[in-house]
Amino acid sequence: MVEIAVMGYGVVGSGVVEVLTNHAENIAKRSKERIDIKYILDLREFPGSPFESKFTKSFDTILNDPEVKIVVEVMGGLNPAFDYVKRCLEAGKSVVTSNKELVAAKGAELLKIAQKNNLNFLFEASVGGGIPIIRPISQCLAANDVVEIAGILNGTTNFILTKMIREQMTFEDTLALAQKLGYAERDPAADVEGQDACRKICILSSLAYGKHVYPDQVHTEGITKIALADVEYAAAWGGVVKLIGQVKMMESGKLQVIVCPMFIPRESQLANVDDVFNGIMVRGDSTGDIVFYGKGAGKLPTASAVVADVIDCVKHFRARKYLYWEDGSKDYVEDYLLNEVAMFVRAETDDEDLAFKNINQIFGGVTRLSRKKPARGEIAFVTEVMREKEIVAKLAELEPLGVTVKNTIRIGDL
Repeated sequence: MVEIAVMGYGVVGSGVVEVLTNHAENIAKRSKERIDIKYILDLREFPGSPFESKFTKSFDTILNDPEVKIVVEVMGGLNPAFDYVKRCLEAGKSVVTSNKELVAAKGAELLKIAQKNNLNFLFEASVGGGIPIIRPISQCLAANDVVEIAGILNGTTNFILTKMIREQMTFEDTLALAQKLGYAERDPAADVEGQDACRKICILSSLAYGKHVYPDQVHTEGITKIALADVEYAAAWGGVVKLIGQVKMMESGKLQVIVCPMFIPRESQLANVDDVFNGIMVRGDSTGDIVFYGKGAGKLPTASAVVADVIDCVKHFRARKYLYWEDGSKDYVEDYLLNEVAMFVRAETDDEDLAFKNINQIFGGVTRLSRKKPARGEIAFVTEVMREKEIVAKLAELEPLGVTVKNTIRIGDL
């Protein structure tokens, strides 16, 4: 029998306990060991719970119990999760986590401690919830050089954009609906400002390319500026708006990493990933494009991924799984303004003909877009591919010529 502890009894933590309990027999067959939950760490009281005898408020009780071989961290956040996980690894206990914020910020450091102590630090559930993605990249695609990873990594923002596309709901109304349905938090900033997707692309980048990418190195934009007009222009262009996390390896050895809304062509495999679903495309030099699809969050899908890692830990007590990346560097991620990109631009002007004369003169030609019932003085166009810093400079030239830029969205080559 293998004794484990679960730190945190929220949505995911209670799901982990539920899966381990309800599927105990099958899990024992697959892991060749019975897995017993000895402790559940939570500061709250749970009177009448069938697991009432397992609850503890003392982390030290878990840390100092030599019978506990695996600790599941599902508290979320950096504090106290980082301190607890670090001390567990230093005390000889393998750790499984679903905490994307922890892995994105401290992954390299924790993996180093795990390697030093011949332990496992596993985090399949930190990206994509129940969608298998960490294990496929580290094992199944190990013979490939990963050319690019791009994905819809946040279910909340994808739900909002899907409603805007299908039902012409405004961003504000759709966010309120998402909160009512439980898809968005009361404070939705981590989702709608792109922070959640940023953490996930950092983890995938670090894993695929072997060096840690930190969230503060990644240019991140959310969906709060997306208007229904932009959604309609995307349709006129021949696609949809999606919040994309993307990483590419450049010839220089640096990475291009970004999180932002993009126009995606309808032919793209990611264009039809809708509602709360996630889709992650991995482009390998041998395999070509492979897409992983499913619900990226939720109690039981995430718990399923956590428990799969627990089973993996049990199977690899004596043979540590190779999951590792080195610490990164400040210059590892290329300045996003150096990226080659085409850009959708929505603007306002008092003189449309004069505006496009100036736009074509400055940009050397653009593709004009139109929609039904545009606002007075509204114009829209797509630039040719050029460095983003050039686009920014050219748009600045338009301001004194009577063209006021209202929004810009990158064109995704996906």
